[in-house]
Amino acid sequence: MKWNRLILQCRIILVFFMICFALPAHAMVQNGSLESIPVTQDTKNEECTECHGIEGFAIPLGGHGFTKKRSLSFNIEAFSDSAHGKQGCVDCHADIEQLPHRGNLQRAVDCVECHNEIWQRTQDDVTKPEAERIGVVVEQIEHYMASIHARPRKDDPKRPNATCTDCHSAHYVFPMESKQGQAFRITTHEVCGHCHEEQLADYGGSVHGRAVYRYAKKEAAVCIDCHTAHRISTPEGDPAKLLITQNCGSCHQHEEQYESYSATYHGQVASLGWTHTAKCFDCHSHHKTSNVDDPVSKVHRDNRLETCQTCHKEATQGFVTFHPHGTTHDIDKYPYMWIASKFMILLLIGVFAFFWTHSALWFYREWKDRKQGKHHVLVNGKGEAIQLPETEFQNKHILRFTWQWRFVHLLLAIAVMALVLTGTSVLYAESFWAPTVMTLLGGPKIAAVIHRIGATIFAIIIFGHIIYALYNTLIVNRKTFRWFGPYSLLPRWQDFTDLRNMFRWFFGKGPRPVFDHWTYFEKFDYWAPFWGMTIIGVSGLMLWFSTITASLLPGWVFNVATIVHGEEAFLAAVFLFTVHYFNCHWRPSKLPQDIIMFTGTCSLEEFKHERGTEYERLLTNGELDKYLVDPPSERMTLYSKILGAVLIAFGLMLLALVLVGFGQHVLS
Repeated sequence: MKWNRLILQCRIILVFFMICFALPAHAMVQNGSLESIPVTQDTKNEECTECHGIEGFAIPLGGHGFTKKRSLSFNIEAFSDSAHGKQGCVDCHADIEQLPHRGNLQRAVDCVECHNEIWQRTQDDVTKPEAERIGVVVEQIEHYMASIHARPRKDDPKRPNATCTDCHSAHYVFPMESKQGQAFRITTHEVCGHCHEEQLADYGGSVHGRAVYRYAKKEAAVCIDCHTAHRISTPEGDPAKLLITQNCGSCHQHEEQYESYSATYHGQVASLGWTHTAKCFDCHSHHKTSNVDDPVSKVHRDNRLETCQTCHKEATQGFVTFHPHGTTHDIDKYPYMWIASKFMILLLIGVFAFFWTHSALWFYREWKDRKQGKHHVLVNGKGEAIQLPETEFQNKHILRFTWQWRFVHLLLAIAVMALVLTGTSVLYAESFWAPTVMTLLGGPKIAAVIHRIGATIFAIIIFGHIIYALYNTLIVNRKTFRWFGPYSLLPRWQDFTDLRNMFRWFFGKGPRPVFDHWTYFEKFDYWAPFWGMTIIGVSGLMLWFSTITASLLPGWVFNVATIVHGEEAFLAAVFLFTVHYFNCHWRPSKLPQDIIMFTGTCSLEEFKHERGTEYERLLTNGELDKYLVDPPSERMTLYSKILGAVLIAFGLMLLALVLVGFGQHVLS
């Protein structure tokens, strides 16, 4: 007991003498009464560390030594190992003119100015070792100057929100790849927490914070992983929201969370710059991120509906079973997605394998016949060669389509192209061209409006045509219409016969068949939009009116609808701009284009060549003259060619975008 009291008394006496000596010395420094030496560029660091190298060296912030002190000491060894270890003290503290210098003065060390000066000096010789590194620093400076940290404080406009030394410290700046740099990285949340106390408290209880605090995991996410180190922008701004979403993928990419999220509509439009959609932190929270099975997690099953209702105010229980991270290659976890994906893949392979083969064989056979000078031989429905008589109407044209049908076709073509452009820009949002196209369209919101207008026009045309066709069939022509006659678009046995004869011609086993009013490939082109309208239309409506869908069906239907909507759209676009274009324009006999859908007529010679069966029937029945018209004028022909060329060129551009987007998607 006595020994402890003696130690305490000695400490009190020691402190007393320290104060006695410190106050006069401090006063002498303040008054400049100590002998001083001038500071030059040759001043050694050791002269500074005579004072600042003493552990505990500090000055009182008040008028005497009992007030709070400002530490002025630093670790010489740690500084020597830092990125600035070879720098002289006076390189940064250029305003110090003498040693010892006066205290309690505002010292202005401008990191930005210093590094910019070094950068300018290295421009004379970019091969200098420091040139590359200082270039990185200057780039970081540019990011910092544009960040919210460089903006003036609200309470003190003369000072920025955060200076370089607030984050990096004044003297201990280490390369991130160094041991000290890694140690600094894992403690950055504490540095940020000096200002952002509330966020630090939330982070400490999160799955990321626990990995740091409890297990000291170096790979755990810290502030700079999400917010970056220098490009800090206001969290309410779009750039920050998009950047943080991308940065989530830096860690979660290998676990497929980010990839699966990017495949959803939320992820697609987010990658295109649209922030008014669900992003990672909207569902998982900003700083309170917890495991999915944690009861406090926003995406815990018990909390998920409330989270969905943040954006979808009228969301129902069906939203809970939506798979925001579902994939198409895990049949155990996502069976419906797997089945839908594999069905669409088989459909794509089957359709393209058949029709591309059909087109390639057709092109080859027709090109070879033309090269060999073979004349077209007309055959009847039984495959027998026939010779059609000449008529006095050789300079006339046959009317195939009235102006109403041509207008509807043009409107349908424009609507479909608008759907392809806006839809595939979202479907292949990760492609290099999608952001540019989306910007030209005015952004995802306007693109969505255009897409829905196009879909509405498409639906009106389809349903309007159905009503018109039923009215004509069941009422106007009820007594004369033959359901499987030559003027019906319903498939009939003759179509299969024509298909067989076409393949015989492809392989040189028979003459090329002639057709009636509608060919088998035209019927397929006709019925394809009805299939597409059903698949794409129904799935699109389910996604458009999500609240109604979720009130009737489980949430996984959104995942399936997204798959079939996108895959069927891909099928329709590629089929349209390859197979349909070939059938109409790219056969050797049609190149470079066929303008019948713009003029509405074709020459009598072409009609005999293409549709000999119908020509023979009309001639025999004396009805040919009912369909004869004068050829289109030169102006009409010119305008039709220009319009056709524009539509074909735009279609080819869309085809290129779709194929490039598909290729990037597959390769990624």
